[in-house]
Amino acid sequence: MKFEKRFLTEMNRCYSANSIVVDGQSRILLATEGEGPCLAWSGPDYEASHTVWDGPGGTMSIVPIPGTNGEFLAVQKFFKMFQWEEAKVVHVRPLASGGYAVSDVLHLPYIHRFDLLSVGDRLYFIGCTLATTKQSKEDWSDPGKIWVGEFIPGKPLELSVLKDGLTKNHGYSRLTQGAAMTSLVTCEQGAFDVKPPQAPGAAWQIRQFMDWPISDISAVDIDGDGELEFATIEPFHGSYFRVYKKIDGKFCKVFEHPEVSEFYHVVVGTTLAGKPVFIGGCRRGKQQLFYVHAQPGSTLQLRAEVIEEGVGPSNVYVLHEPGRDVLVAANREKAEAALYFFNC
Repeated sequence: MKFEKRFLTEMNRCYSANSIVVDGQSRILLATEGEGPCLAWSGPDYEASHTVWDGPGGTMSIVPIPGTNGEFLAVQKFFKMFQWEEAKVVHVRPLASGGYAVSDVLHLPYIHRFDLLSVGDRLYFIGCTLATTKQSKEDWSDPGKIWVGEFIPGKPLELSVLKDGLTKNHGYSRLTQGAAMTSLVTCEQGAFDVKPPQAPGAAWQIRQFMDWPISDISAVDIDGDGELEFATIEPFHGSYFRVYKKIDGKFCKVFEHPEVSEFYHVVVGTTLAGKPVFIGGCRRGKQQLFYVHAQPGSTLQLRAEVIEEGVGPSNVYVLHEPGRDVLVAANREKAEAALYFFNC
């Protein structure tokens, strides 16, 4: 696969990436985890940027609100490695004038990842706090939690704790199968899948399916046999990028990236040109952005291909457009926001 890269802008500590649709047109979003901006580029050419906010920054996650004209939620003020007491979720609404209205929704210290899950015409919020309190970067004595609640636009967001005791509660990805959405959450204790209530008044469901330290996770049927494979980063901000397949009821490792280097940080299960892949990235060592695919004619032989080296991505979002796929990359260690186009 051949990718065409487009440099967008320099951005110190570039971290979060996503996209929204405003008046039928895509806008990609990139934001810093440091003090600084969130910027947007409008399709179809994504040539010119405009500012969503100048600050405060500290943006870990950006999540579009379904059924709206480009509104989204985002984390702000998640700063540094332990000064996260002021972390919050904000609501962002594009204005007809071209600007954005930003308002506070929720103050939740240490909130790192969150999502909105659709069940019929209802929306449910799930938020993951990395810890509950911290006295230093190395202090993990007060574990994080999974917070849940129904998201009703215009009403206060009321949350309850679904599960606590989750040390280094770092990893999150959404798994969509048909119309059903599931959350995958990872921490030192392992991996959990979380399902929102399937009917009004029903309970959330949570199930542990892996029991070793995992930093991040994503899933896709990479070999086309009808069963999901799971790519993981192990352990916290870890040195290993691995893929697991369930064989005879047990998870078996079927791939490990050849470079052992601390701070793997990107793992995304997606498709490129309609073919299932995992996209990965590491912030140390060779600082590669890469993808993993099944070799032709093989169900278990996986191979990694380098997209670019020396960029150190923190997060990647994949946008599927007619005739092409677009990788929106927050290349943190190179301090850049970039796009990678792949023509289908």
